[in-house]
Amino acid sequence: MSYSTPYRPEHTAMARDLVRQTQRSDGLAPVDLDRFWTDQAEALRDPFGKDIPQVPFGAILTGECVYDELGIPVDMWRYEHDHAWRLSVNKAYNDKAEHIVGRRILSEDLFDPDRQYPKTKGLHDVFEAENVWRDQSWWLQQSVHTPDELESLLDRVERRDIRGFILPAGWDREKKRLRAMGVEPPLYRGQRGPVTFATSIYGPENLIFLIIERPDLARRFSKAIRDTMLEIARVLDEEAGYTPESAPRGFSFCDDNCCLLTPDMYELFGYPVLEALFARYSPDPRDLRYQHSDSAMGHLLPLLGRLRLNAVNFGPTVMPAEIRQHLPQAVIYGQLAPFTYSRNEEENIVLEFLRDFDMIRETRGLVFATAGSINNGTRLASMRLAMAAIQRFGRY
Repeated sequence: MSYSTPYRPEHTAMARDLVRQTQRSDGLAPVDLDRFWTDQAEALRDPFGKDIPQVPFGAILTGECVYDELGIPVDMWRYEHDHAWRLSVNKAYNDKAEHIVGRRILSEDLFDPDRQYPKTKGLHDVFEAENVWRDQSWWLQQSVHTPDELESLLDRVERRDIRGFILPAGWDREKKRLRAMGVEPPLYRGQRGPVTFATSIYGPENLIFLIIERPDLARRFSKAIRDTMLEIARVLDEEAGYTPESAPRGFSFCDDNCCLLTPDMYELFGYPVLEALFARYSPDPRDLRYQHSDSAMGHLLPLLGRLRLNAVNFGPTVMPAEIRQHLPQAVIYGQLAPFTYSRNEEENIVLEFLRDFDMIRETRGLVFATAGSINNGTRLASMRLAMAAIQRFGRY
């Protein structure tokens, strides 16, 4: 089943015609690959551009998709940690991708451990939460369970020397060695959003009840997240040699669980964190203000509009026309439902593109991408079909 508003009858006919052409050939949708990628490069430069030839494409497959395509068992731990194996898998996948979509789309760069900085601690470490590998992914574990435990944790967080805490032993030595090789220290420009972070370390129901019953403590929790993020970013900027004036701009949040809060609750807890980070790192209109929230969080769009987000990736039930109403300047990465893509629902892939393009044609600013993550099961043939839909129906 596809996430959608009702499709126009002509859209159904257009989608079925393209799918029939695909099925009649070698199972691959008809695309002029050279032309597509030339037009793609031009379109991506400015998705709002008046002269771009077509809708930019953002649903390019990732390393998540190698298993089904190559017929190998899912082993994400090995893919993440066995660099030689990952390289061999990527090369095999790219051999197929080059034929089907005209590009080698996964990295074939060699991993050099001698060019890696020692790992700095993150926001979850400051809040004493452990990241655990389980079920093919990392899961952040709850670190406090009651308001009293939360108050004690915030006491410790607020006293913590962030520089001394996040920088590992031997940092200065390694920084000197790596900078001599031309490898610059990492910066902090993205974070699990405040609601998702808080529900991970304190629990979803606990956070909701905290905001309702103990709003002052909830504000303190939010402020501690905000202030710690600003301090982590400041420390790492300084370590990279930047002043507040010279530091690179832009900040990104991934906050799926923001959907759990009402607008009033979000304004109390989540909004102040984004407001402060964007004020510091995205003060100008062209500075990146990005949020990913692949959930049904359309009720928060008026608030996010006040934050002047300029790049968004929201859940598949949030339609482009609704996003555009509240975020007129935002590039919309969406709104193809991830499971439409991973189940390789050919007709629905085309229909969802036609729906989105119809809603956004006049304003532009759409990058046709999944409304959320790209999952294993998604095949290169489906990526090619989405490209064909853009080339056939998505030209300006």
